[in-house]
Amino acid sequence: MRSPHHIPTHPYPNSYEEPEPGPEPGPELYAYEEPEPSAPPKPRRSRRRRRRGRFAGLPFALKSLVALAVLAAFLTLADRWALLYAEHRAADTLKDRLHLTAAPEVEIGGFPFVPQLVDGRLDSVKVTVPDVAADRVTLAAVSATAHDVRLEGDGPTSVRGARFPELHGDVLLSFADMNRELGASQLTFTGAGRDRVAARGTLPVAGHDLRLRADVRVQPNGDRGIATQIGGMRLDIGDLATYRPGTRASEGLHLTPKSAADLARETRKVRALLAVPSVVQRMGVPKATVREALENDDRLAELTGSKRFVHQAMRVNLLDLALAHPEILDRLGFDPALLDALSSLTRPVLADRLSLAFQLPKPPQGELRLRDVRVEREGIRVRLAGRGLAVGQ
Repeated sequence: MRSPHHIPTHPYPNSYEEPEPGPEPGPELYAYEEPEPSAPPKPRRSRRRRRRGRFAGLPFALKSLVALAVLAAFLTLADRWALLYAEHRAADTLKDRLHLTAAPEVEIGGFPFVPQLVDGRLDSVKVTVPDVAADRVTLAAVSATAHDVRLEGDGPTSVRGARFPELHGDVLLSFADMNRELGASQLTFTGAGRDRVAARGTLPVAGHDLRLRADVRVQPNGDRGIATQIGGMRLDIGDLATYRPGTRASEGLHLTPKSAADLARETRKVRALLAVPSVVQRMGVPKATVREALENDDRLAELTGSKRFVHQAMRVNLLDLALAHPEILDRLGFDPALLDALSSLTRPVLADRLSLAFQLPKPPQGELRLRDVRVEREGIRVRLAGRGLAVGQ
């Protein structure tokens, strides 16, 4: 057993002691050994890879189809641009040749357009002319379509005109235009049947706004015109009287049922009327009865209180009375200036104010006809037919 105070001895000799001499190194220890040649370094691959074309992997047939589709798109676009240019030129030419206030809308049908232009024939052409002046009215639109249109000129770039073998369309006379032009914002025209138009509104006469009612019948007038017949014309002067232009017994200026009933309750006005023999004759009251009524108030009350008196008073044409006895009309509340104006407002004068007639101009070549007049919700529409028409010759 080791003592705790044992100091171990170093197993090696003292480092300060000289080592024992060994053998001398031979020349073989200093010989130089050449290293073996290494293999050449492999080239580094670039991290960037060459990008292949987007369509490199597509088959040739598919590439051809894509190319044809792109070419067709460009050709279609070019054809549409040529079509728009031709429509614009045609609209300007029609405006100048026909002396229109606005350029028409031209639509050339058929696809493609350029081969038609080279061939000198168009499948179809639709022309819409807005706001065509025709006598006292303005046609809202004249629209017509022609087929197999033949172009006249030396080539596609030198078209001088066109021929329309046949065309069909319609003419629209809108109620909105009639209300603005003929009614002066006071009359309103509306459809009242297949060939009838109702006119309602007010008409200023001698400073008074009279309520107007009239019925207009529309019918053809020759091949290129429309005529109107005005009937049922009447002007209401409030609740006082009604004026119907004409010379028949039912026409003229007559009291309304309300004003005639009010007159029967006013003794002084009744006496003034019964004092005129022509009025008594028109009323159909026996002279003996009138004589008794003028002499006796009870007889007068008996006469005016009968149901027949109102109808008898309404028979009197107040215009005839105004000529001979204007003071009586003044007592009844009529304006003398209004009576003078009504006497000059005859049937032809009033009918002319409400006329919707128009006539289309005669074309320089061919024929143009209006057919099948009908009244619709938006206005008067007339079928249009043409043959042998030409433009720009």
